[in-house]
Amino acid sequence: MSDLGQRRRRRGRGTDSAPQSSREVNYRQLRNPFPQMEVFPTDQIADMHDNALRTLEELGVKVLLPEARRIYAQGGARVDEDSEMVFIGRDMVEAAVASAPKSIACRAGARHRDFTLELGSLVFQPGAGAPNATDLERGRRPASGQDYLEFLKLTHHFDVFQMISPQVEPQDVPTNVRHYFTTQAQMELTDKFPFFFSRGAPQVMDCFEMLSTARGLSDKEFRANAHCYTIINTNSPRTLDIPMAQGLIDFARHGQMSIITPFTLMGAMAPITVAGAITLSHAEALAALTLTQLTNPGAPVCYGTFTSNVDMKSGAPAFGTPSHFQASLAAGQLARYLGLPWRSAAGSAANINDVQAANENQFGLWGCLMAGATVIIHSAGWLEGGLTVSFEKMICDAEVLNMVAELCAGAQANGAEIGFDTALSEVEPSGHFFATSQTMERYNTAFYEPHLHDYANFGTWTERGAIDANHRATGVWKEILANFKAPASDTDRLGALKDFIARRTEEGGAPPES
Repeated sequence: MSDLGQRRRRRGRGTDSAPQSSREVNYRQLRNPFPQMEVFPTDQIADMHDNALRTLEELGVKVLLPEARRIYAQGGARVDEDSEMVFIGRDMVEAAVASAPKSIACRAGARHRDFTLELGSLVFQPGAGAPNATDLERGRRPASGQDYLEFLKLTHHFDVFQMISPQVEPQDVPTNVRHYFTTQAQMELTDKFPFFFSRGAPQVMDCFEMLSTARGLSDKEFRANAHCYTIINTNSPRTLDIPMAQGLIDFARHGQMSIITPFTLMGAMAPITVAGAITLSHAEALAALTLTQLTNPGAPVCYGTFTSNVDMKSGAPAFGTPSHFQASLAAGQLARYLGLPWRSAAGSAANINDVQAANENQFGLWGCLMAGATVIIHSAGWLEGGLTVSFEKMICDAEVLNMVAELCAGAQANGAEIGFDTALSEVEPSGHFFATSQTMERYNTAFYEPHLHDYANFGTWTERGAIDANHRATGVWKEILANFKAPASDTDRLGALKDFIARRTEEGGAPPES
């Protein structure tokens, strides 16, 4: 029996005969159960919103894509072509917010994977976009195609990850065909909601075609719902570059979802205060959102921010800090002010999967949860401020996310739960509840069962080799990969997908554009 199998059988203190659990849980469609916390009074939130509108009107946004500037101008914005500056009136922004959907139905590859993004819903993604991968056996390295496939399998394995993220960049796959590799992998290895980079219209159109082919969607069916998403990062302060602007336009035109994410670090590319940084982030998010609605009113778009501070001694990004927590709370207040689903993020600046990494990720995570975030990105595995995704950390963080998902189900206090007749009345003073009717009925389903944590006592743990959580996590991810089974798929559609990829590769693929 594997170490993982032994641990699963030894939930108690020294017992080797615990029966297999029959718990049935649904981590796929979650609602945030936590009370929403505020960092600023309502009038100050309104003032931040007003200053963001003033920023767009008076200071403007630099937009590098000519087509985007034309769309803004047609919508009524003042555009200075020489400086590439766009000045957006508050009436335009208000109209865009009004047309942006407050609820977004996200269609995955299987109906039980579908979910809805709206205020109150809760979706997790693992760490995303890192150039490096790391684990205890192979060390830190430039991420490869194999790493991408393995992280994708782990993401599929854990139901608590409802969306696929761009975990790591497969740097051994050329950039002109990399999107074929990652899209084919998403279509073959998972039926969850997929991610596509916005790296120029040719790559995006390829991805849309591949998705439609693999999932048997007509053009009308594809445009009718959000079947995929992209991440749009503004270049703070107040710049929207060519691929990001093009991505907003392409995804909006085809009815697919953009998650807008200004990356504002206090004291670096944003004011050093929480209020100032979030006001800038809010302005940039509104500018990008307005472009989507000018392109296609009603296009699915998710408001977002990723705001934290820098270490003022080194200039390096810091995450899981009090300022990061407060920034998430403020972003949540502004999202509720608009009534839009929104994205936040956890993450860590630690260099390895240690206690700093756990502390930062969990503190950042709780900031998102208390802020009422709809989508929480970088919720697992993210190290070095996004330079690396760790296999062990992904397993460790997934344990916490699973426990959060358990809390989403809430608790009951009816007669059966209280158990006056089935528990309380069956036990004499100084007795125990191990054998009560209530316990015997529920013992195999009552509690969350960890995939990583070890509840054995010190003696038993020592006898088993005194393996710490980080090294246990290695055994967990290796066993998941060894036993991975892809969801069922249509072989004819996958064949057509491969034919498309072969043809486009022969034609030279599609280099990223910027």
